[in-house]
Amino acid sequence: MFKRYKAMFALRERGTSEAVEALAAAFNDKSALLRHEVAYVLGQMQHEAAVPALTSALCNKQEHSMIRHEAAEALGAIASEDVTPVLKQFIEDDQEVVRNSCIIALDISDYTLSDALEYTDFSTA
Repeated sequence: MFKRYKAMFALRERGTSEAVEALAAAFNDKSALLRHEVAYVLGQMQHEAAVPALTSALCNKQEHSMIRHEAAEALGAIASEDVTPVLKQFIEDDQEVVRNSCIIALDISDYTLSDALEYTDFSTA
């Protein structure tokens, strides 16, 4: 597992589309922990090339809810106009953690796309 994490963080530091693709390939791994961490790292990278893989993870109702939740938050961190409809689609998901993460992700995405200098809770504005 140490080698996997070392490789994952090295790819994160590269920050290229190719690194995103290599990380996204780990969504096929049998380890739910690794898939969760990959979603988290893709969110840290905030690279638009990760949107398809993260969207696929979020949309996969057979995927563990913690992976789906992390994919939602990563999509919110990327904050492209393409992710808003995907996140809105899951604000009424069967899994509470996924619903809540989509709401938070939409809020963070709204903030990132706004001209605001300071984060405010947009859901109450």
